[in-house]
Amino acid sequence: MTVIVFAASDKGGTGRSVTSANVAFRRALAGDDVAYVDFDFGSPTAAAVFDVPAATGGVEAGGLHSYLLGKVTEPVRLDVWAQTEHEVLRDRPTGSGSLTLLPGDRGGGEFAVGKEAVNRCADLFLRLNAEFDVVVVDLSAGRSYAMDMALEVTSRPELRGVGSRWLVYHRWTRQHVIAASGLVFGDRGILAGGVARGHDEDDLANRIGFVRAAVPDPEAPPWSLVPPAQSAWMRKCDQDLSELAAERGVGYSRVVGVVPLEPVLQWREQLITDEDVLSSRVANMETLQALKDLAAALDDEDAWGPA
Repeated sequence: MTVIVFAASDKGGTGRSVTSANVAFRRALAGDDVAYVDFDFGSPTAAAVFDVPAATGGVEAGGLHSYLLGKVTEPVRLDVWAQTEHEVLRDRPTGSGSLTLLPGDRGGGEFAVGKEAVNRCADLFLRLNAEFDVVVVDLSAGRSYAMDMALEVTSRPELRGVGSRWLVYHRWTRQHVIAASGLVFGDRGILAGGVARGHDEDDLANRIGFVRAAVPDPEAPPWSLVPPAQSAWMRKCDQDLSELAAERGVGYSRVVGVVPLEPVLQWREQLITDEDVLSSRVANMETLQALKDLAAALDDEDAWGPA
């Protein structure tokens, strides 16, 4: 069964796009046919993570903006394996599925959601659902037109049978925990917006999971090697954040994935390959495993407990 995954965050800089791209990459490596849909209308830069120069910052014409606004009948599709400049990805691994990027238009920007755009979006999701095993939809940050469109489209009868998930990304800080909670549970959040469009609140809530990104581990190097006073302070901060997350409905029972703080991703938003960990050793095994676990959790019912 196809799963459509909506990647959301209340703020930029949460690791939403780079983590989602890595999850899509991992599912394709596992043999799934995967589509990555760049619905970050204000900043369609997902191609940079996949190292596809033809769409860095969006395509000149014919992207998702053009399609949703009725300027073209089909949006541009890019074969990541064939068009990437990433040396490791150029030779498509044996047994991998397709990895297709649907980019936005360069300079397209946000736009109001009208009936025709919603109809085109519904048609697109239905076609992608029939063609791919996993569809990752990278939404603009915050309470955006992209989020509204996703909620509107998935409330329609023709899409209610399509499996969908919502991954809400946040960094492990007070500000981000509060923001992620507000994005889901606030007056204009995902749940309120979904109910207003006809979603069942409990069903929608059970399809929302949180991803903690760039999480430092006080028990692991280099943090475990700092002076005792700093170490104690970090552990207290971590405890306080756990309590805040539980109070705000973002506690561990609702967490689908935890991605550790990864130096490589602080310097360059990129795909983490096995070679980065095992050969050049520029990336950490813990990060690679976290990305694999998150990719596997997308359609694992046990990872998505009741709200």
